[in-house]
Amino acid sequence: MTLAVLINSGDTLDPAEAARLTEELSAALRAAGASTVESGPSALRDVAERARKSHEAVLICAANLVAHPSLLWMLATEPAGRTTALVVPDPAGDLRDDRGKVLPATDGAGTVRYGGAIWVAPADVPLLAAVADRADPVPALLAAGLVPVATPVRLLRADLVHDTAELERARAGVAAVDEDKARLRMAVKEKDDFFTTYAVSTWSPFVTKAAARLRLTPSGVTAVSVLFAVAAALAFWQASRPAMIAGGILLYLGFVLDCVDGQLARYTRRFGAFGGWLDTMADRAKEYAAYAGLAAGAERAGLPYAWPLAIAAIVLQTVRHMTDAWYGALHDEATAHPRPQAAGGVGARLSAASTRVQGDTGSVAYWLKRIVVFPIGERWALLSVLAIFTNGRVALAGAVACGLFAMAYTLGLRSLRALSMRVGVLDKVDTSRFRDDGLLVRKLLGVARLPAPLAFAALAAVAALALVVALLAGRLEPPATIALIVAALVVLGAGLPARARHGGPLDWLVPAALRAAEYLLVVAAGLAGSVPTPVVYLLIFMLTLHHYDLVARMEKGAPAGRATGDPLGWDGRVVVLTAATVAGVPTAGMVVLAALVGGTFLVNSIADWRTGGSRP
Repeated sequence: MTLAVLINSGDTLDPAEAARLTEELSAALRAAGASTVESGPSALRDVAERARKSHEAVLICAANLVAHPSLLWMLATEPAGRTTALVVPDPAGDLRDDRGKVLPATDGAGTVRYGGAIWVAPADVPLLAAVADRADPVPALLAAGLVPVATPVRLLRADLVHDTAELERARAGVAAVDEDKARLRMAVKEKDDFFTTYAVSTWSPFVTKAAARLRLTPSGVTAVSVLFAVAAALAFWQASRPAMIAGGILLYLGFVLDCVDGQLARYTRRFGAFGGWLDTMADRAKEYAAYAGLAAGAERAGLPYAWPLAIAAIVLQTVRHMTDAWYGALHDEATAHPRPQAAGGVGARLSAASTRVQGDTGSVAYWLKRIVVFPIGERWALLSVLAIFTNGRVALAGAVACGLFAMAYTLGLRSLRALSMRVGVLDKVDTSRFRDDGLLVRKLLGVARLPAPLAFAALAAVAALALVVALLAGRLEPPATIALIVAALVVLGAGLPARARHGGPLDWLVPAALRAAEYLLVVAAGLAGSVPTPVVYLLIFMLTLHHYDLVARMEKGAPAGRATGDPLGWDGRVVVLTAATVAGVPTAGMVVLAALVGGTFLVNSIADWRTGGSRP
């Protein structure tokens, strides 16, 4: 539940107009979900104390605010349940919007101003109670270290009025905007990727509106998009030219629906942690199903090396996503807790340059920066186009080549920027859980508490990669038992510093390095044991679902539920895989591991949906 407070600005409006405005705001606050609306000199202090005891949210609104009611509704339905403030673009403002976070402006570098309303999440209400006696609580909250999410007005209107003339102009401005049409357009992400912006978002709002009229849920649209992607994969598997053309079109339409589910959630304000989790998991499953379809089709057409390319694509893309997720978390940590000594240096200059480019929306540099990271829209567009005009092998090769370039670009620049931030992030969470440590590391290997966890994880990935390269180059002949055991031992060595503090500026790379080490060892075991490449792909696919599950729950604010730690972990799987390969049953070992990992993921997900995922 949400408690609402109207804060008197001290301005003198005509009493009748002020009473009317108060009535309108009270109705809008109740429509936004407020159970009570209070005003008066001590209202904020009383409401904050009551909300603190009952663990409720507080919606604070200026009594002189003239705005579309939808803006208050948007505040009260923030997807992740984080404190969020209404902001209005203003180059002379005293605030700045940094990657969707509201921060005080420094050195006159303001980009927005406070829009007159803020929704304080239950977790931040104790901080609100501490500053409730201040005349203006919002600056006090920011000064106390609160970093709200920005809710920009965009196409809607919000004005703080101080006299009758301003009130009339503000009302006219609100009346001039078609609120529903603006909300529908605002359901499209404000800053999206090039392909999505021009090839999808130009017409996807019509699909979103139709889905809303049909009363479809965002999760329902996600399910339909999965069907389109599966149909595309099956068409790719057929490998005929008409089937490849159909597959490319189906993949594109599936991506459109992938955008529509998020737009529908923002338009209808039907959010849920598990709905966001489902969207993330479905995105990855659809993309990786398309890889498999392209590889199977190329093999059917007699084209060699397609499955190895699919394996390279899934490993590369998953490792990239792990770096994306943890760099985003690191950036948020740096934004919330900046270090004064982080100023200067190459990383700081790169950050400043990136900010300038991102602010120049629509420029060539802006779009090049968006394209070069090879986001999902560009990936799916490349797969669709190459599948239509060439074949599955060429499509997969294109994805791998572009992915390698994007990873080199992002990893290099982000590492330099991370060094300038001088903050850690992996030590702020359950480190062992996100490392995916099993009982072997937790109870035995991790007791050493060695420093430099990233060095050990990187060495593990390099050892596994070296074994893969040696096997592919013919330097080692299968089964290469001794080499596989040595590589496995080096990989297991990444568990030695598991209990060390992962607070270094580059330790956010540890999860990605561990994923790379495990996946590459799977590839090496497949080469050493002559395992059919589709079986290798199947095991890696199941492992990606497990690892995406961990990250998606963190990003979407979903509860950990039963996925709090796999007893086997990456270390246990490495031991089982190596033992099965040395024993001469690598294929059976991979099939069993795939069934175990996939089955555990499925059982845990279903159990958590039943207990905590009732919202779409």
